[in-house]
Amino acid sequence: MRILVVEDETKTASFIRRALQAEGFTADTARTGEEGLERALEGTYDAVVLDIMLPGRDGLTVLRDLRRRQCAVPVLLLSARRQVDERIEGLDAGADDYLPKPFVLGELVARVRALGRRTVGPGRSTLLHLADLTLDTISRRVTRGERVMEMAAREYQLLEFLLRSQGRVCSRMQILEKVWDYDFDPGSNIVDVYVRRLREKIDEGFPVSLLHTVRGVGYVMKAEP
Repeated sequence: MRILVVEDETKTASFIRRALQAEGFTADTARTGEEGLERALEGTYDAVVLDIMLPGRDGLTVLRDLRRRQCAVPVLLLSARRQVDERIEGLDAGADDYLPKPFVLGELVARVRALGRRTVGPGRSTLLHLADLTLDTISRRVTRGERVMEMAAREYQLLEFLLRSQGRVCSRMQILEKVWDYDFDPGSNIVDVYVRRLREKIDEGFPVSLLHTVRGVGYVMKAEP
């Protein structure tokens, strides 16, 4: 699953993102309501974690704008306020769940996972495909042909990111930012190490390779040679 976290508190956003990534999710962050609305409307996210107290356009306004524009992405609202009226207002505005601050990160992750399970319906697939490779974003099950592949959390995140970007070359910098949340270090070979591990799992023993190196640029998932 790919999750958008809209939270203006840098430390809180970082904690949430890292907790989601540790569980195998791909997570991006936005710091303002305007940025969150713009990114959520891209239609590339499976769920949004949305703080109510945001500078400028607040979370409830963002939520109403999403629903008014027919964006049905599941939304988990966060708020430091504990008034029942605010919870009712958020749910009536179109939120799928509500979690008051402070919260336990494990509960947030569980609620996000539950959103993914119960919001799957017609026209909303949880599967990513390339040739005979399939990744289920809910169960995090990866198969190629009849073979089930065990994935470490970071390997899964890398594969999901590359599959979502299939056909498009992804640079090492892009991969670091999206999968590791690190600033680019030209001396680091962590991306190459994980790509090699991933390639051993999804390509070794199969007649057609799916993960390709574009020399001097990065990597691309495609079924063609």
